[in-house]
Amino acid sequence: MAVSAALDISYQTLYSELVQRSLDDSFTSEFSTDGRFVAVTVKTRKYWYFDTPKSEGGAQNRRYVGPVDDPEITKRVEAFKDLKADLKGRRRLVATLTRQAYLPRPLLKSGQVVEELAKAGFFRLRGVLVGTVAYQCYPGVLGRRLDATAMQTGDADFAQFHEISVAVGDSLPPILDVLHRVDETFREIPSQVDGRVSTQFVSRDKFKVEFLTPHRGPDDIAGKPVQMPALGGAAAFPLRFLDFLIRHPVRAVLMHGAGVPVLVPSPDRYAMHKLIVGSRRREDQDTASKAAKDRLQAKSIIEAMIANRQQDDLAAAYMEAWDRGDHWVAAIRTSLATYDDQFRSLLGCELGKGIKNNGGEPSDYGLDDEPKGTATPGPR
Repeated sequence: MAVSAALDISYQTLYSELVQRSLDDSFTSEFSTDGRFVAVTVKTRKYWYFDTPKSEGGAQNRRYVGPVDDPEITKRVEAFKDLKADLKGRRRLVATLTRQAYLPRPLLKSGQVVEELAKAGFFRLRGVLVGTVAYQCYPGVLGRRLDATAMQTGDADFAQFHEISVAVGDSLPPILDVLHRVDETFREIPSQVDGRVSTQFVSRDKFKVEFLTPHRGPDDIAGKPVQMPALGGAAAFPLRFLDFLIRHPVRAVLMHGAGVPVLVPSPDRYAMHKLIVGSRRREDQDTASKAAKDRLQAKSIIEAMIANRQQDDLAAAYMEAWDRGDHWVAAIRTSLATYDDQFRSLLGCELGKGIKNNGGEPSDYGLDDEPKGTATPGPR
């Protein structure tokens, strides 16, 4: 297995600093000093909201911020008045990390779209950046360079749980208004199932923005767009396996401008999800190419996590996916069978170690329980 190159520890430290500064700045730009944070109990859990008056003497305008038990959110709520935007400093950090550490920059339009959605509150409303633009964030998250050939994309994908979209009690501005700040030619693509709503938006130069949500209902409603109250009038396309991907996302920074703070899937879940969807795309030329990219992204992240000795996290995601049933197992087996023997052997060995450390038995998860390091995931 080709081990991915680690970033120098000084660059990893700079990236961590950029993550913190970017999140700090998202608070100073999104919340006015005229307002105040309040903790509101919803059912049995507390959430931060931000109240500002609509007009002098008028009713308050309430915006969702995040869970009180999220320490990063609560820390910034408590220190809000002391936070200072450091735009120039963050731009210097981004320049250093992209020019010297070679962290990938997104295409200009990708970065602009993600930045405008971030400013509009998409990630504050617990949305998650997915797809290849999210993959571009993982070299910073993992502290390792990843396969650059899997970085290219002409679209941007965003996901949110439907129940979160309903529960937050807040919404983005109209999506087209947000996208028109980037490019006035963005237009809706009406759903083929229900032409009254749109889950996709496209610009004149064919750049596509799509909103997704997990599909956990019966197959007969597959493909039917889901109304999303928090997405500024946009609906979302329901996808199988997406709930696994976007559960427990992590904070990252997209290397655009002064750094855009985002939420992305945890790298272990991203890798396992790409294994699954990479085996399920239909076999035409376009989707076969996408499936190959899925598996390449999965392999690159898996190699990086093994090099980082994060096999326990990787194994936990593998075990969860495996335990979800026969369809998941078949998809994992099919994708793994496409890799060379050397990669499959090492992956099987490392997964076996992680499964044991997580209290499981490798043989229960399609792995031979062998101490020699030759366990290979797949049909036995």
